[in-house]
Amino acid sequence: QVQLVESGGGLVQAGDSLRLSCAASGRTFSSYTMGWFRQAPGKEREFVGASLRSGVNTGYADSVKGRFTISRDNTKSTMYLQMNSLKPEDTGVYYCAATPHTTGFTRERTYDFWGQGTQVPVPS
Repeated sequence: QVQLVESGGGLVQAGDSLRLSCAASGRTFSSYTMGWFRQAPGKEREFVGASLRSGVNTGYADSVKGRFTISRDNTKSTMYLQMNSLKPEDTGVYYCAATPHTTGFTRERTYDFWGQGTQVPVPS
């Protein structure tokens, strides 16, 4: 069992930066692929990015590539999402998720554990 807690969300203006954190319980953090997803109001949850176990390999949705960066500190069991040049379309609830798998990490159903989410409003 893995428990995930996101933090760092809040109201920001377009063009600003924000860093989200995802703290995980347990001692096997490095064995999990960690993902970020978001859900905008009235829309389905979508993949944002993911970090495979060691953190060396990452993948991103086209909509955030070049603006968002995922990092992780396996010694602290924590993953981060650095978001730069935020846009109104980045508004949503951001969730972190964990899976022992290293493939299919863009799909929600791959993930076994989810956090409660943190809100990031970016008004237009």
